Amino acid sequence: MATLEATLNRMKADLAEKRSKPGYVPTILPDFDGVCPLCKGKLWIFYQENGLEMAKPCECQDKAILSKRLRFADIPAAYKDLKLNPFNIHAYQTIDGRNLAAIAAKTVKYYLDNFPDMQSRGMGLYFFSNVKGSGKTRMAAGIANELLKSHQVKFAVSTTIIREIKRTWERSGAGAREEGRQNESQLLDALGMTEILIIDDFGTEQVAPWINDRFYQIINDRYVNKKVTIFTSNVKLEKLQYDDRITNRILESTYQIHFPEESIRGYIAKKNTQEMIQNLKGDADGET
Repeated sequence: MATLEATLNRMKADLAEKRSKPGYVPTILPDFDGVCPLCKGKLWIFYQENGLEMAKPCECQDKAILSKRLRFADIPAAYKDLKLNPFNIHAYQTIDGRNLAAIAAKTVKYYLDNFPDMQSRGMGLYFFSNVKGSGKTRMAAGIANELLKSHQVKFAVSTTIIREIKRTWERSGAGAREEGRQNESQLLDALGMTEILIIDDFGTEQVAPWINDRFYQIINDRYVNKKVTIFTSNVKLEKLQYDDRITNRILESTYQIHFPEESIRGYIAKKNTQEMIQNLKGDADGET
């Protein structure tokens, strides 16, 4: 718990240092309704030059191409309605679990309240606990849904990323190898450059050398270009099976948030059952 409080304090100190520098200008995000504010959904920017109407591609075209290549990384339907508020700390049965969850929720709120500054520095989050079902993915999905209001967000399980990379190798025939390399390169570039990427269950995959190399390319590209990456994992950062190139990049570009070491899946299942019984009871009462 002390470590998590230290993470929040570090987050505040980092922002205070940035905002104290001469020339600091706060980042203000434009309102977002799903339509590009630059081209109004036309994909082209029209302008006058020497009395002639000219046109140039809008930058949203690049985002559209990235999004198409990462269709597998849309937020899963099961998570699309998840919201951060309220975050029910009473789903955890132990006092330590509730206290840890409360601090985690407070840290995430501070992160989102200051997201423009976090994004300008490329700072993401690394949620971890040894126990499966502790709420890490639900928290990450809630963050994704919140950020989707004004950002491009992609969400993928690490093993799904590996599977999609393998799929680029599957074609056969003349020129297939070169086409596969090109498709893989485009996929890795898209993962490296999409605005916000959430990688779920990072570290559960068996790390072959080629997997280590591909994830290094993705994470390093995002690190260099200050793209926000949010991870969930059942492994502490220092115990990941990836090499130091990857763990050092993650360490420098995320705040680590320790989730409670207890599962809330039983609580959620019980709650869902109670709601179903209540609904059935209500239907029965309405028929009498």
